[in-house]
Amino acid sequence: MRITLDLEPADIERFTGAFERVRQTTRCADEVEIIDAAKYALDHLGISTAPAYVRKRLVEVQRLIMMIEDGAWSLADPERSDVVDTLAYFSDPDDLIPDHIEMIGLLDDAIMLELLLRRLRKVRRAYADFCGYRDALRIDSPDATLHAQHACMLAERRAALHVRMRRSKVKARDDDSGISPRDDGVAVERRVSP
Repeated sequence: MRITLDLEPADIERFTGAFERVRQTTRCADEVEIIDAAKYALDHLGISTAPAYVRKRLVEVQRLIMMIEDGAWSLADPERSDVVDTLAYFSDPDDLIPDHIEMIGLLDDAIMLELLLRRLRKVRRAYADFCGYRDALRIDSPDATLHAQHACMLAERRAALHVRMRRSKVKARDDDSGISPRDDGVAVERRVSP
């Protein structure tokens, strides 16, 4: 079954306000603390009993954590801050609907994650391309020269992907695809299908 939610501007404002409150609350938090809180939330939410529409988005939270912790990817600001802010919202148990409320407690998280994941789609796509490239380059040789070449090729690919995702981000702001950038930096789509 597919359910489509039409989010009105007031609904978007409510989600944007909740997201901004979490961002302000976690401004002084260390990035490692936010990542640890997101991992803790994933471990203690009972993913196996969560509704499928939530589980689908929780897998993406795991990927965001992997991305932010991947030293070879070296994600820098502003994209790094966007990912960390997304993880901060996810790990807040007292967001719009408290997470402990059975069946609906994670509904707002699923909707917000959908909105934020759409905003991060260029970053997520670039990271997936980077991981695929890295896997294809993997070598099983002790030859130091090959490892040095591998490192150079990987660095060149990472730099090209970072440029691509930033260029795509600017283009997405300028196109008329239904994504509207907001003053606080949150881009949301007017129709959401969780």
